[in-house]
Amino acid sequence: MGSQTILEHTLLKLAAHPAISRVVVALSPIDQYFSQLSLQNAPWLTIVDGGASRAESVNNALAELASNEWALVHDAARPCVNSSDISRLIERIDAEHFGGGILATPVRDTMKRASADTANPVVLKTEERENLWHALTPQLFRADRLREALAAALSAGAVVTDEASAMEFAGYTVELIDSDPANIKITRPADLPLAQFYLQQSR
Repeated sequence: MGSQTILEHTLLKLAAHPAISRVVVALSPIDQYFSQLSLQNAPWLTIVDGGASRAESVNNALAELASNEWALVHDAARPCVNSSDISRLIERIDAEHFGGGILATPVRDTMKRASADTANPVVLKTEERENLWHALTPQLFRADRLREALAAALSAGAVVTDEASAMEFAGYTVELIDSDPANIKITRPADLPLAQFYLQQSR
């Protein structure tokens, strides 16, 4: 987007936050593109090999952190996260009462459960949307607790779609912090113009 990749936008956004001391990126061992980026040698950046799954990649990144450090796990495809939301997430998490917290947004649309036929799905039922939230990132947890929770969940064969699900499996309470709706995840070309708009608005 513009003169920078999505990853560059995201990494620079994180690095600019005063509470973030360094950024660890999990890259595919066969990645051929990161070495072409201008920030590849940034002093605040550490590169680790990604794994076969999100959980394995996060575990590899956590190995770079001390046990008592806090890990702010973020999707590279969310370059529009705003600094004030990161600050609120960090400030709101009380280690004595919560295992951690995540940025999230309340579900506002009517939710339909569909059939398993992805080619021609039909509605099976309407789900109650009250108290449902969309889980976003960043997600903030103590590094040692998250490392242990991921290991326990994976060992038990639990479905781990994000870090919060592993912490929930381990019995921790995860706080929801309402996020700016601009914190979208870029998953298809149609998302790019909207992300570009949000980035321009945030400057």
